[in-house]
Amino acid sequence: MKPILSTEEVKKLEDIIEREGTSKAELMEHAGEFVASLALSYKPHDVVVLVGFGNNGGDGWVAADILQQHDISVTVVSPVEPNEIPSALARHVARRTAGRDVTVVVGPSRDELTDLLSKADLVIDAILGTGFHGAVKPPFSIWIPTLNEVAGRVISVDIPSGLNAMTGVVEDCCVRADKTATMIAPKIGLYSADGPQYVGELVCGELYDQLDEVIGDVDHEAEIVEPGDLVDYIEPLPAIVNKYSRGSVLVVAGSARYPGAAMMAAKAAARAGAGYVTVAAPDACANLIRMALPSIPVIAIPSDSRGSFGAAARQEICEIASKYDCVLCGPGMTTAAGCMQVVSGLLESDRPLILDADALNCLSRLAIDGIDKTPDLYRREAPLILTPHHRELSRLVGDAPVDDLSTAIDAAQRIEWAVGSDNLVVVAKGATTAIVGVEKVLIPIAGPASLATAGSGDVLAGILAGIVATSHGEADRWELLTAYGVAVHSYTGFAAAAEYGEKSVIATDLIDLIGEAMQLVENEVCKDLDVLSEGEAE
Repeated sequence: MKPILSTEEVKKLEDIIEREGTSKAELMEHAGEFVASLALSYKPHDVVVLVGFGNNGGDGWVAADILQQHDISVTVVSPVEPNEIPSALARHVARRTAGRDVTVVVGPSRDELTDLLSKADLVIDAILGTGFHGAVKPPFSIWIPTLNEVAGRVISVDIPSGLNAMTGVVEDCCVRADKTATMIAPKIGLYSADGPQYVGELVCGELYDQLDEVIGDVDHEAEIVEPGDLVDYIEPLPAIVNKYSRGSVLVVAGSARYPGAAMMAAKAAARAGAGYVTVAAPDACANLIRMALPSIPVIAIPSDSRGSFGAAARQEICEIASKYDCVLCGPGMTTAAGCMQVVSGLLESDRPLILDADALNCLSRLAIDGIDKTPDLYRREAPLILTPHHRELSRLVGDAPVDDLSTAIDAAQRIEWAVGSDNLVVVAKGATTAIVGVEKVLIPIAGPASLATAGSGDVLAGILAGIVATSHGEADRWELLTAYGVAVHSYTGFAAAAEYGEKSVIATDLIDLIGEAMQLVENEVCKDLDVLSEGEAE
């Protein structure tokens, strides 16, 4: 796994590296060399480097110097003369670069900048660094829109200028990069809120050859799950197996109004590997689900007048649940009184439990001012996985704002730390999903925009249930097991988009592609670990 750091964590790490003998001046030189190497890979003839007032600009000055030495025409555009740059480190390298044959243009007009950018075949954005927040000020509020309108290929240094490195929020304008060369470690804002649509391809320059030895000395905002980390979950079925030994799932879901959610979740659980899946649904919709899922048993539970679980549902469902390896509760269930009783009853059970959709809304209603204020409500010995999207997560923490990756992680950690259990995982769903455990935050591969469709979450919940069931409630790291499930869901999105087109994917398309998605994950694991698949030529 690769760490994702906050801006404060990066500063602490730089201080540690400096104490180990590599100065910040040397890190700037290494950063400029990394950017220059990326630029050279494009074989450019005319490069424009846009620099600001700080050390991010210093990286750009170093890159410009190196590119000039490779007989490339380089123009540095600066808001002030090199001698007037406030940062001492950046001022030093700016003076050095300007003293050579690099062309320096100070404070150009919009028309002059447009002319420079239109002639360049590569632009390096070294304007604003990780310390930036708020709205972009002149002259950069002119430079950035002009760059986006005119330039062809753009490399941003560390973070696209205009992006908040902590929140990923763009308040005004931001450089749209083709490639972002981040330094030492990725920053959380690159994955949050507006970040993914501005970053382009993300590459990381570690800058320090003993980074692995010191990066553990600082906290990590999160960690990226790489394919190789999932190797333990890539296993064939054993030769001797039956439908029960493969793992069993009880899906407690559906209502007269939303029977399809139960169908999708149950079928996804079966496709994800569970050998025996049962649906417990209100009798008002049980027959409909039976007809749609002939291979899956459906237990009719007494319903209320609106077709949701009735008052007698809690006892009956809890008795049934004790026979299964995993229970998934929530899809299409509604928040009727009987449903709330079902959720509270299942929380008291000893089965691995996944709460999704309306089960989460029921949980929110059972608490006052957020479930983190009443941790006894959801504290349990058996594993518990919560799968909220941002609005559901906000309700779980008393309507605190949750609108990006950073605030989602904060809210999920409030829920985690209130009980402090290794068996509790919060899957904070979004454009970038965070898997939050009591000690770690994992960022698995993000799926395509095609996953943003009604019912996609029901499919994810079913995939997770199937995978948890096959583990029979035993996992060394529940966060990583959950990350595997999220990765499979992401790959169903890629496969469905390839088959149906990005805008045409619907949730039911994903279910029949789960097997293909699991194979795609396996292929990526083998590639990451440099393992040849069977039949692949050496």
